[in-house]
Amino acid sequence: MKDLNIYFRQKRYIMYLITTIIIMGLPFITINNNQIFLLSFDKKQLHILGVVFDMQELYLMPFLLIMLFVGIFLLTTLAGRAWCGWACPHTIFRVIYRDIIETKILKLRKSIDNKQKNPDLSLWQNKIKKVIGVFIWAFLSFIAASNFLLYFVPPSDFFSYLADYNNHKILLGFIIAIATFLTLEIIFVQENFCIYVCPYCRVQSVLYDNDTKTVIYDTNRGSKVYDANGVALSKKEINGECIDCHKCVRVCPTHIDIRKGLQLECINCLECADACSSVMGKLGKISLVRWSSTNSMKTNSQVKYFRGKTIGYILVIIIALSTAVFLSFNKSTMLLNINRSSEAYKILENGEIENHYLMLFQNTDNKAHKFYFRITDNDNIKIRQPKEEFEIKAGGKIRKRVYLYTLENHNTESNDKIIPITIEAYATDDENIKITKKSIFVYPQQ
Repeated sequence: MKDLNIYFRQKRYIMYLITTIIIMGLPFITINNNQIFLLSFDKKQLHILGVVFDMQELYLMPFLLIMLFVGIFLLTTLAGRAWCGWACPHTIFRVIYRDIIETKILKLRKSIDNKQKNPDLSLWQNKIKKVIGVFIWAFLSFIAASNFLLYFVPPSDFFSYLADYNNHKILLGFIIAIATFLTLEIIFVQENFCIYVCPYCRVQSVLYDNDTKTVIYDTNRGSKVYDANGVALSKKEINGECIDCHKCVRVCPTHIDIRKGLQLECINCLECADACSSVMGKLGKISLVRWSSTNSMKTNSQVKYFRGKTIGYILVIIIALSTAVFLSFNKSTMLLNINRSSEAYKILENGEIENHYLMLFQNTDNKAHKFYFRITDNDNIKIRQPKEEFEIKAGGKIRKRVYLYTLENHNTESNDKIIPITIEAYATDDENIKITKKSIFVYPQQ
């Protein structure tokens, strides 16, 4: 049974490594020269799996947010705060600083199995080690802050901006601010962030049910250790398998006693289950702390994952994902904005009626195209300027002053007449790329 302790810890560390590789590596992965995920405020673009969406195409965002939040609800309903204990960057950062830097490298802590006792800083040697640890983590925080910003600034731009930091002081300021926050928060705030700051621990209380898989102390075998008021019972009153060794308490990063029952501070890291396994394994018994559900513990059955609530969450995610995929495959490869001049019209000496527009053409494809446009529903309205097609680079934009004119004046009314027109912009080198927009053409009064 002692191997169970190694099993949980090793599995958790493997998950930390996988999560770190994914988070650090995603900004450098591209599809068709577009990012896997990028929310660029500079270029006003959203990249998802190599598909680029302009600000005008952010109709996709609501579906992504639905999947994010419903996914959190689903995960919490199924496995409690498994995210917090197994993949949260804050937990990973604390493990790196506390267990690796302070314990393994600097030897400030005697063991990673005792997280309740802080390093003794009364010794000058330990003070020096503490300062060294702060500098090491500050450097790692700078790397983490830079990696975070790569989700908003693509690597190709980020490193060139960083090299020219005098002209990109805002970016440098963000890096310093985030790195400073991470340094102070991980070293001084510690797990208090999980307990008092992170909203997730408050959300979980309304998402749990009796079938949620979480860390549970088996009172049937170990007996109650606390009374109804939370007061510890004496060892004589504990009539179960629990030997009150407090190993599960000492190893807890959020400083709780799992034997009191489900608590908001528990992050499902299963450190207590590992500690209890190491003790009970020597007695030839399984751990008193298990990753199970309340109903499963009572009935000694398997955890029930598929139930009405979880099936409902899964259906919502599938619908949102299907809609997002459908919209992404049907996104336009060009965008067109039309702003009509404040001047109603202009009457030229030859009798022509001219209307002025400012059009913004945008190529959202991943390669350059040549574009032009036409009036599709009024043959009497012609294009004076621009006279020729124009090229737009991949992801580029071009503003064009557009002059439309006509010799025909069908207005017999005493007021100016507004005629709806349809403008179709298209790529001259690809007949599949086109978009139509509605606008107006104003005729003067007769």
